[in-house]
Amino acid sequence: MDIYSDQKGITPSWYVIQCKGGESFRAAEHLTNQGYEVFHPVLDAQRKRQGKLIKVTEPLFPYYLFIRLDQIISNWRPIRSTRGVLRLLTFGDRPVAVPDRLVEALREQPNRQEGIHTYFCAGDKVTITDGPFKDLEAIFTRCKGEERAIVLLNVLNRPQHLDLPVESLQKV
Repeated sequence: MDIYSDQKGITPSWYVIQCKGGESFRAAEHLTNQGYEVFHPVLDAQRKRQGKLIKVTEPLFPYYLFIRLDQIISNWRPIRSTRGVLRLLTFGDRPVAVPDRLVEALREQPNRQEGIHTYFCAGDKVTITDGPFKDLEAIFTRCKGEERAIVLLNVLNRPQHLDLPVESLQKV
């Protein structure tokens, strides 16, 4: 039940906040601490840092998050000065409301439950950086678990599928 539904039929809407570069997590945290209802969709991903693949949590929409506000009841003033917030998206001088069904559809997406979004995508050209096939180019086809990958390598003029450790691959 919505806390606003008892107050003369007034219902809040979702709006979009643009965040400063790389500060959407900070903005979401500070807005939540101020009592605002915030939705910051994220996904798990793999990124290569210092030659190793690591798991990271990234925003689904970099630089943006959703906030639920009421035109009359909500205090809009502190939002602008919240750490990490750049501005509330507007059309002219009026904030743009996002349809509730859009935010609910995003909430229902199993972004975090479906597994990890990989650093490599099917069809990416990769170089093998370790082992007997070192310095050869291949085509990434798919992940096999979290630490293994299947690549297509041309060996003796015949395409061969190889199962390699993910950390021994590098994007071309």
